[in-house]
Amino acid sequence: MKLHEMTIIPGSKKKRNRVGRGIGSGNGKTAGKGMKGQLSRSGGGKRPGFEGGQMPLYRLLPKRGFTNIWAKQYAEVNVSVLNRFDNGTTVDPVALVEAGVLKNVCDGVRILGNGELEKSLTVVAQGFTKSAQRKIEAAGGKVEVI
Repeated sequence: MKLHEMTIIPGSKKKRNRVGRGIGSGNGKTAGKGMKGQLSRSGGGKRPGFEGGQMPLYRLLPKRGFTNIWAKQYAEVNVSVLNRFDNGTTVDPVALVEAGVLKNVCDGVRILGNGELEKSLTVVAQGFTKSAQRKIEAAGGKVEVI
């Protein structure tokens, strides 16, 4: 099948109902909204979560905890991912983005100790776990904290 051979399946495209266009249309005058009431008015209706005047659930539930707006968001990289770099190279946040390991650096890069490292690398990052630091140094590499 080619693009120019494709056809629309009958019944898949339905014509939009144009309301308020005269008596003959079947949806004229009140445009299908009935005579009076909240839903017939312009801008009428109830907001999401409205429970008819009863105390809404979202106001009944207790507030818990808080969100720290100053918290730093670190991009996390496992030690096993660093095997894709050549021996003796310096791996920094820019190199990780260029290699496609990370999409963006966020507030910094933190190296985690999951997996094994076979290459001798100089790793430059904002933070390291103790196990990651041990594994990098055991493989003959160096750790530098920015």
